[in-house]
Amino acid sequence: MSMEFASRSVLITGCSSGIGASMAGYLHRRGYRVFATARKTEDLHELAALGLETLRLDLTDSLSIKNAVQEMVNATEGKIYAVFNNAGYQQIGAVEDLSRQALRDQFETNLFGTHELICRVLPIMRQQGQGRIINNSSLLGYAALPYRGAYNASKFALEGLSDTLRQELAGSGIHVTLIEPGPIVTKLRRNAFAMFRKNIATEKSVHREAYAALEWRFTQPGPVAPFSLPADAILPSLVHALEAAKPRARYRVTVPASLFALSRRLLSTAMQDRFARLVSSNERRQR
Repeated sequence: MSMEFASRSVLITGCSSGIGASMAGYLHRRGYRVFATARKTEDLHELAALGLETLRLDLTDSLSIKNAVQEMVNATEGKIYAVFNNAGYQQIGAVEDLSRQALRDQFETNLFGTHELICRVLPIMRQQGQGRIINNSSLLGYAALPYRGAYNASKFALEGLSDTLRQELAGSGIHVTLIEPGPIVTKLRRNAFAMFRKNIATEKSVHREAYAALEWRFTQPGPVAPFSLPADAILPSLVHALEAAKPRARYRVTVPASLFALSRRLLSTAMQDRFARLVSSNERRQR
């Protein structure tokens, strides 16, 4: 374990599995003081067994956010070097099939809670004269796909919030970075399917045939999307965002993330829509 970064404390949200758990473990081994957060007690016990310091954090609960930040401040004598906002889930379903509550729930976790956490740590970082805020977005934060409307909207909003915050913090010593992964093999897929079943009345929908194909895809073994990578594919981008003197505003991870970013620059809106529909139709095809 390197001691070079031992004075750098990092709070990571959404560490119960996937990207959060993988990055928490790696940064801990690299020498960072990692505070791994999760909502469920059993997940916190598992993280603690790996030698990580843990905090209970539920982004839908303001008191939970306040308490987690205060606990970290107490443990570090008021120092927070970085926050990696990774927690979130994906609500699948056509826009016209989303209830107001389903859309609100998507934003509570993916945007509002993240915003509140950032606002809690900013005064600490300003006092230090430095800090890193790293927001885990998605290629769906800049490229829309059918049946991802709630998730698209929350991630598009996170991108706008991050871009604005980066400008407002210019010269403060606090850097704001977006990581924009494409398909990553995590429990996001399983959780997305659970929320889809919970909130979308498939049999009553005009989209029921598309939903049937989506359900079939989500119940197959292996990655849903081609070019999927494991959670540790995020690692080089996260390390650079934490350690570079001038971190980038954006890091795109996986081939699809780069491909969609290129299409945004080169294609007309009509052509982008056709490209997105083509990708989505392939995804929904039963084999």
